[in-house]
Amino acid sequence: MEKQEKIIEMFNQIAPTYDKANRVLSFGVDISWRKNACSLVLENYKSSSIDIVDVACGTGDMMGIWQSMANELGVKINSITGVDPSTGMLEVAKEKFPSFKFITAMADNTGLEDQSADIISISYGIRNVVARNEALKEFNRVLKPGGYVVVLEFTKRNNSGFIPKIRDFYLSKILPKIGGFISKNEEAYTYLPSSIENFLDKKSFCDELREAGFEVQICKGYSFDVSTLFIAKKVK
Repeated sequence: MEKQEKIIEMFNQIAPTYDKANRVLSFGVDISWRKNACSLVLENYKSSSIDIVDVACGTGDMMGIWQSMANELGVKINSITGVDPSTGMLEVAKEKFPSFKFITAMADNTGLEDQSADIISISYGIRNVVARNEALKEFNRVLKPGGYVVVLEFTKRNNSGFIPKIRDFYLSKILPKIGGFISKNEEAYTYLPSSIENFLDKKSFCDELREAGFEVQICKGYSFDVSTLFIAKKVK
């Protein structure tokens, strides 16, 4: 089984308990990170009607936040589409958000039309995409001119110190135990922190966004750089 297929199967296995594990493991703070990311981009579309695509949508949490934040800011969403290769995750998402559209597809081959979205988001999923460069080019293809890609991710840290050591200890030692207890799949929650270490640092990922035709406008760390927000605009 290829690496990407193994990752997809892992998410299929943990799908039923994924939401519960996320809330416990992040202490719920990931919700505030998501809301802030959505509001920063939606400020550009006040009194507009837009189309949003959420890639690696999982159980649909980010899609729900896009909708609620758009309502608060007076932005009309024409369509919101979730894309994910995990059928297990999408089953949960469809139960939570029956009015949204979902597509079973890879990040690098969404099957969506050219220039059909104003915003593409991917939250804590880009590090699990094996064909990452191809996926960023796919996002560029699907975005309308001047559209935005929004990425929330745990990036690799280059600096040392007390806070980084606490984060790394929590991710490598505590998270797998708690996640494993909730999901009954400790292997999956051992993979997730290791995937962070195998991902890029902020600068390297910004370079990849630029290579794919984006102008990076925001590269912002949350909670002592535990999580990073990237907002980039399509320029070519």
